[in-house]
Amino acid sequence: MPIERLPAPGGDTLAMDARFEVGGGFNVMAAASRDGMTVVYAGGHGRGQFGDMAREAMHREQIDWLAPMDEERDTGFCVALVDQAAERTFITHLGAEIGSRDVLHRLDPMPEDHVLVSGYTLLHETAADTLIDWLGKQPGPLSVAFDPGPMIGALCPQRLDEILRRTTLLSCNAEEAQTLTATGSIADALRALPTRTRAPLIVVRDGPRGCHLLADGQPRHVAGFVTHAVDTNGAGDAHTGVLLAALSRGQTPDEAARRANAAAAIAVSRHGPATAPVGSEIDALLAAQANT
Repeated sequence: MPIERLPAPGGDTLAMDARFEVGGGFNVMAAASRDGMTVVYAGGHGRGQFGDMAREAMHREQIDWLAPMDEERDTGFCVALVDQAAERTFITHLGAEIGSRDVLHRLDPMPEDHVLVSGYTLLHETAADTLIDWLGKQPGPLSVAFDPGPMIGALCPQRLDEILRRTTLLSCNAEEAQTLTATGSIADALRALPTRTRAPLIVVRDGPRGCHLLADGQPRHVAGFVTHAVDTNGAGDAHTGVLLAALSRGQTPDEAARRANAAAAIAVSRHGPATAPVGSEIDALLAAQANT
C-alpha cells in the first residue's frame, strides 16, 4: 500500500492504492531466474489464496518447488507500506512457507550451486534447527549465501552464529550490517564484519551509493547508478538474486556486484516487490553507462 507517511501510533491514514502481489523470498528467486539462473524453491507453500498466488508466480518465472502443498494452512503474507520517500515498512505473518522437516533432504546440491538462506527462516525454531542440521550434514563444500533481512535484531543469537559460521556469501544492507556488528556506522560495520563471519565474500548494500565488498578480506566500493526511486520494496532482493546469478556464471565479485547494482537501480524505479529486470535490461543499462 503506497501512503504519504506512516501515521502516529493509534492513528490512521489512507493508502493511495492497494494490491496483492507475490513477494518475500520470491523476489530473490525471480531476480535470479530473470537473469538466467536455474532456481529451485525448498520452502513450504500452503493451500489457500496466497499459496495459489505463490505457485502461479513461481510457475511464470520457471521456478520449481520441492515441497508438497501444506493442507493445514495457507502461505503467509506481509503488509508492505511504502511512503513518499520510497521507504518501505513491513508487517509479516508467517505461514506454510516455513516448510517441513523433510523438504531440505530432497535437495542434492552440486559444488557449483548456491544455497540461499533467508533470515526469516531463523525466526521459526523448527525450521531453523532443520536448516542448521541439514547444512551440517552436507558431505562436501557448499556455497551458502545468507541474507539476514530486516528482522535481524529478533533472530536467536545462537542460530544466527551457526548460520554465519557456514556462510560463504553474506549479503545485507547497511542497517543490517550495523545491527549484526553492534556498530553505529557503515565504516565501523565493514571493519567489524570479518569478526562475525569467515565468509570469503561479504556484500553490504548502501542504497543509491551502490555496495561495499569485502572479498577475501580486501575492501572496495562498487558505485551505484543514478535513478529515480519510487519504491525500494524488493531492491535488496533484486540485488542479491542478480549477484548470485552473475557469480554462478563465473563473473568476478566486482563484476557481479556492478551488475547487481544496475538491477537494483532498475527495480527501485518500479512499483511493487518483485520488480527485478530481465538480463537484457541489465545489459542495456551497463552498456549505456560504459558509453557515457
